[in-house]
Amino acid sequence: MNNVIKCKNIRYSYHDGDRETPILSNLNFEVSQGESIAILGQSGCGKSTLLNLIGGIDKPSSGEVYIGNNDLATLNEEKITELRAKSLGFVYQFHHLLKDFSAIENIAMPLLIQGINKETCIKKASQITKTIGLEHRENHLPSELSGGERQRVAIARAIISNPSCLLADEPTGNLDAKNASSVLELLINLNQQHGSSLIIVTHDEKIATKMDRVLVLEGGHLKAA
Repeated sequence: MNNVIKCKNIRYSYHDGDRETPILSNLNFEVSQGESIAILGQSGCGKSTLLNLIGGIDKPSSGEVYIGNNDLATLNEEKITELRAKSLGFVYQFHHLLKDFSAIENIAMPLLIQGINKETCIKKASQITKTIGLEHRENHLPSELSGGERQRVAIARAIISNPSCLLADEPTGNLDAKNASSVLELLINLNQQHGSSLIIVTHDEKIATKMDRVLVLEGGHLKAA
């Protein structure tokens, strides 16, 4: 099975003047096509940093990060941005929707930014609102949606480009139990039905039990739970 993500001997440190604080140490990590993975760990252990490295948002102090067959270190920022937009979908604890745009416009935004015809973008976004059960809310602004609805819109925005992998950073952390369960179910269904790999960073062990594989980030290393 093909790897959609590969991290090889990743090391990452924060620097404050001459002081170096190691976060990740010779970390190795592979994600297969269609696989779902939970990454657990204490606050500040580097879980979000790892997602940022995978997404090319941050650069490792040393080591290699691959998206598909692409070594991020060999690409300029423009190529990394292009690859990220096509291959990865991001879902965060806070939805980060654009407040002056409707739900359907927020969902379509990644395609609009790529310069795709607006009519085509809106049509595809409308198809996705049906998948996530929000077709009756697609013309509402984020301020007119519930927390769970806003997070569903954020997930729809993340999948509209048909990414090979979804990166979710505490995607249910800002929701009540009912909405958290609904959002998690949506992510799992999308993973199973569309074949996108799924990496969820979380502190919730209940979420972890629903994934194919559970890893713990501790002391800069990933290990099986």
